[in-house]
Amino acid sequence: MNDLKNKNIIVTGATGGIGKSIVKKLDEHGAKILATGTKDEKLDELKKTFSNIKTLKFDISQSEEIENFIEQANNELGGRLDCIVNNAGVTKDNLAIRMSTDEWNKVININLTSTFLMCKFAIKKMLKYKKGKIINITSVVGHSGNLGQTNYTASKAGIIAMSKSLAIEYAKKNINVNCVSPGFIKTAMTDNIDAKFKEIIVSKIPSGRLGEPEDIANAVLFLGSNQSDYINGETLHVNGGMYMA
Repeated sequence: MNDLKNKNIIVTGATGGIGKSIVKKLDEHGAKILATGTKDEKLDELKKTFSNIKTLKFDISQSEEIENFIEQANNELGGRLDCIVNNAGVTKDNLAIRMSTDEWNKVININLTSTFLMCKFAIKKMLKYKKGKIINITSVVGHSGNLGQTNYTASKAGIIAMSKSLAIEYAKKNINVNCVSPGFIKTAMTDNIDAKFKEIIVSKIPSGRLGEPEDIANAVLFLGSNQSDYINGETLHVNGGMYMA
């Protein structure tokens, strides 16, 4: 059983399609959740929908405030952090020769640097109890590359390598650091893709369809549970066979 009863979990980017599905899945399995995002109305909606969660508005681009955020979130969860799901991220797509330094820096700073800082300060809390789970959401394009996304693919590939290093450093403290790498998932973002381009994408997926947000949530549930205690430094690919590592 993937029982998360009495597990205290932070979920960033909790108000998006995948984030909300993760919150729902963890809530169904008894976790105590601190959900964070940048929009008050969507955070309020989460609180109304799920009975066992707390919310805290935070923008992970504020890297200098991440240590304070982790401290506050840890206190909200009763002083013990068991797991963090780093799901928040941004895109700023452009062809490489047109990509500005600002577009590059914003994506790298938010997706990679802020995720590192979230991991760093979460690990500091987990070391007190010598146990914890960190789950970083990456992307299939971090493995395969993608047109117009040199910044995004670099940030997601960086998360994967970073997670492996963190896993090596803290494995003996029973802290597991793993990634979930989604393929193309049905979200507001993919809903806006041109129909012809979407057909091309689906044609490259052996399963013949886009994934559901719940597919990602199921992977997070497994990695957050005790059933994954001997899995460390790995990436769980959830892409319908689009990319096979």
